[in-house]
Amino acid sequence: MATPSLAEVVDILHEIAPLELAADWDNVGIVVQAKQKPGKVARVLLCVDLTLPVVDEAIAARADLVVAYHPPIFQPLKRLVADGGVREAVLRAAAAGITVYSPHTALDAASTGLADWLVECVLAGDVPKELRPCGDGEFGRMVTLAKAMPFRTLLQRCKRRFGVRTLTVARPAKAPASVRSIAVAAGAGASVLRGSGAAVWVTGELSHHEALAAVAAGTSIVLAGHSNTERGFLPVLRRRLAESFDGDLDVRVARSDRDPFVVV
Repeated sequence: MATPSLAEVVDILHEIAPLELAADWDNVGIVVQAKQKPGKVARVLLCVDLTLPVVDEAIAARADLVVAYHPPIFQPLKRLVADGGVREAVLRAAAAGITVYSPHTALDAASTGLADWLVECVLAGDVPKELRPCGDGEFGRMVTLAKAMPFRTLLQRCKRRFGVRTLTVARPAKAPASVRSIAVAAGAGASVLRGSGAAVWVTGELSHHEALAAVAAGTSIVLAGHSNTERGFLPVLRRRLAESFDGDLDVRVARSDRDPFVVV
């Protein structure tokens, strides 16, 4: 197989995460369309956030396409200025001839996508009694276990699979030591998980008042940090995209892409 075209790579990305699954408010697909001299895509760089370090890494790697999970253009842009932030990252990518594609909530909802990967993180090989989508748009998943899991075990699994040393946890005063129902959603998951009826929510972040409301309703909360619940899927996406082109597409996960928060 020859070096694929941008259209061929986008077709595979659409198979992995059909854009029609994305939320109505989302901005998915090609968000920066650069004019590529050969019209081919030899190298792809994957990231969660399009930052200046990521763009510089893409330029150094001679990447033709960056797949950024979060759309770098989300709200309407009134100005494109070199501000050191996302607007400069967009300008630099376009100037370097790099196209940027974002799957975001389409990847959340897709079968074997990000939400299903989160389920694998909490199950760690256990077979669920029931698994169903949750949230308007099916951007999350609700798992019912055949056998109750110690809450402590759930925390250990989340730390290991999300690659974090600490988690932020909120629990009702009389929460049981073991749980049988867990709902998961990437990023800021309150709108997806609300109404799931799960004993535990596992997500990236919630607001203070969202957490208070959930705990008052008897739900335990496990937060790993917004992008920590997303970044671990990038190696999965890298493998699936590379395998689709039988080694004729160089796909890499950005080393410079990281969560903006650190624990000190």
